[in-house]
Amino acid sequence: MHRILILGGTLEARRLAERLRGRDDAAITLSLAGRTAAPAAQPVPVRIGGFGGAEGLAAYLRAERIAALIDATHPYAATISQNAARAAATAGVRLLALRRPAWQPTVGDRWTEVADVPAAVRALGSEPRRVFLALGRKELAPFTSAPQHHYLVRSVDPVDPPLGVPHASYLVARGPFAEATERELLLAHRIEALVSKNSGGEATYGKIAAARALGIEILMLRRPQLPAVPNVATVEEAAAWLDHVLASVAARGV
Repeated sequence: MHRILILGGTLEARRLAERLRGRDDAAITLSLAGRTAAPAAQPVPVRIGGFGGAEGLAAYLRAERIAALIDATHPYAATISQNAARAAATAGVRLLALRRPAWQPTVGDRWTEVADVPAAVRALGSEPRRVFLALGRKELAPFTSAPQHHYLVRSVDPVDPPLGVPHASYLVARGPFAEATERELLLAHRIEALVSKNSGGEATYGKIAAARALGIEILMLRRPQLPAVPNVATVEEAAAWLDHVLASVAARGV
């Protein structure tokens, strides 16, 4: 039985775990960072918490005799992906990154790409606007420097403490979000600008399509640079990669 570690926290990670759980030649463990108070149910055993950087992850890979590591973390989890690349190289473990393709602007989109959250704050301008922040709790602090805007904040867990601005509303919800529902939300809150990560995938694309339909500007955070490691875009490709890896291990009699 070969031990496989998936670094997760995404819909793709959960789907990959579901796809692999029935294998009789592999024991799958899904690792979650533990940043969400009530993580979604998972189809395989779960490990929660950090590893202690690249060195700690390398030690874990060795101690647990991990045969393959699959990095299926969020496209903006650059530090985790960098640690995974370093740890796999140190421990001599095969590594694959499962990376969602980025969304691409299409006809009718009003995108402004920005380098980071402070750049998004500046791009909102000085005049008060009604802004939907779809970024996650840890990215909100820079917006306190622009208290003139009215913010709608959506997150998986409550924002505590609240954003230090006079006008902010909060929604606690977990995707996926349908386009029709997102359009109703944008209209109900009279949203004029949306700040979003280019997360890719289908689960949260509804807000992008809804903003396009309503002619709302999107300030899109540029994706971070990720390690140059073998990577695929789909769960099916990741499962096929693991087939190949385990077949080669079996052929060597390991």
